[in-house]
Amino acid sequence: MKLLSSTITSSVNTPFTSWHQGHRPHRDLTMTERANNFPPLPAFFRIKPCFYQNIDEEIPQPYCQLVRRVYNLWILYSITLCVNVVSCIAWWAGGGSAVNFGLALLWLLLFSPCSYTCWFRPLYKAFRADSSFNFMAFFFIFFLQCVLAFIQTLGIAGWGACGWIATVLFFSTNVGSAVVMLFSAVLFTIVTVLMGLVLIRVHRLYRGGGGSFQRAQEEWSTGVWKSAPVREAGFNAIAESGPSLPQYPAAVPSYPESGPW
Repeated sequence: MKLLSSTITSSVNTPFTSWHQGHRPHRDLTMTERANNFPPLPAFFRIKPCFYQNIDEEIPQPYCQLVRRVYNLWILYSITLCVNVVSCIAWWAGGGSAVNFGLALLWLLLFSPCSYTCWFRPLYKAFRADSSFNFMAFFFIFFLQCVLAFIQTLGIAGWGACGWIATVLFFSTNVGSAVVMLFSAVLFTIVTVLMGLVLIRVHRLYRGGGGSFQRAQEEWSTGVWKSAPVREAGFNAIAESGPSLPQYPAAVPSYPESGPW
């Protein structure tokens, strides 16, 4: 009983407690009946969707816009990688190395799914369950993603990215190919800037809501980070037991409203 109480205590005293309590009946139903819907695949595919994603249903309303923008940023990054493959084909056709095309294709196949899994999903789960562990995972991986995007924007030869250095230098070799490469350089620049803004925005929200590395360590040690049902069980136990458990004040910490960037 003491162990259950301590687990519930650590789960309840979180920024999203009031939202979870207000939406508990609906969430309990969807937790048991929902089916994975992402990525959306045709029914005849033998490979089935791996994740369940519903921003309007699972994310607190003040943060839906931010999470949706990060999702759109992932889509833009994937599109940029596709454009980069085309640019590397033009680079190759204009006299460049075939290695760049091979690496560009590898980056597309590798980073498109990995970026969704490694930094968008942690952010999604962080806002869904107020998980400090997932926030920390997002900050660490997304910072590395920002560094990688910056390197791709630079366009170092032999890295499979048509950034500014490779594009500007190739104008003296083949103007037509360089113009095609220019689209990739511009997109990489936009993506890098937006990623920097997202990182700053999410960090301010997290710190403004009282988040810290200590909270992430506590989630790791208690195992609360492993699955959302563990946190849901805490809320359900409180609803059923009523006065037998410690009472908490109505006011809970909250992240600042998600306003304009």
